[in-house]
Amino acid sequence: MLLPPAPHSKLMKFSSQSPARGFTLIETVIAIGVLAVLLTGFMMVFAPAAAGIKQSISVQDADRLSSTLEQELVTWRTGNPGTTGFDKAFSLITSAKTASTALLIYQYRADLAGTKRADGTLPPMTNITGKVAGKDYVLVPMLRQKSDGLFTADLPAIDGGIYLVKCTPLYFKSGALTLGTPGTITDLKGGAAAANAAAYPEAVIPFAADFYTLPAKAKSYLENKFTDFFTTPKTPVFTRNLAVRR
Repeated sequence: MLLPPAPHSKLMKFSSQSPARGFTLIETVIAIGVLAVLLTGFMMVFAPAAAGIKQSISVQDADRLSSTLEQELVTWRTGNPGTTGFDKAFSLITSAKTASTALLIYQYRADLAGTKRADGTLPPMTNITGKVAGKDYVLVPMLRQKSDGLFTADLPAIDGGIYLVKCTPLYFKSGALTLGTPGTITDLKGGAAAANAAAYPEAVIPFAADFYTLPAKAKSYLENKFTDFFTTPKTPVFTRNLAVRR
C-alpha cells in the first residue's frame, strides 16, 4: 500500500528585530534645555503669587483682628488711662503715633491656673510641654502698647504673629469721611483738636485702622528693628473703618 505523499513542511520564518533606539546625547541636552526654560518661566509667574499669598490673611483673621481692636480699645483695666473705656480709647488713639507707644495686637497662651495680674489678665504660659490646650491654657487676644511691660512679659507666650495697627481719626468733609491727622482727634467737622476725652464733644470716634504684619517677633527685632518698620511707609495687609463709642 502506497502511503500518501507527506505534506510539504511549512518553513518557519524568524524575523529579527533591531534593538530599540535610544536618545542621542544632543537630543537629551536639548530636552533638558527646554525643560529648564519652562521651569524658569513657571517660577517667574508663580513666585510673586506665592509671596502675595504668604503676606495676605484670610477674611476670618481680619475680622478677628478688627474685633480685638474694637473690644480692647474700650475695655478699661486697672492702670489704663482715665477711668472709662472711652478715656482709654481716646488716649491710645492719640498717643500711638510713635514707635514706642505703637499699638500691637497678638494672642498669647494664658495660664488658667495662674494668678491674675494687676490689670485682671491671666499670666502667660511660656512652656507648654505636657500641657493641654483648653485645660491648662487658652489663647487670649490682646491689644497693648509696645512700651507696656505686660507686652514684654507676654512675648515668650505669643502664639502666631504680631500685628501693628495705626489708627487715623476720621471726620466729615463735604458729607464724606476724610482722613485726619494721626494722633489728633477733632470734632466730626474737623474743627479744633480735643485735648482729652472729656473735652471731646462727640459721642463717637471714627477712625481708619491700618493693620501691618510684623516680619518677626523676636525680642531683638522689637528692640533694634521695629522703629524702622514703624516709620517706613508700607502697604497694610488690610484697612478697616471702625469707631468707638462712649
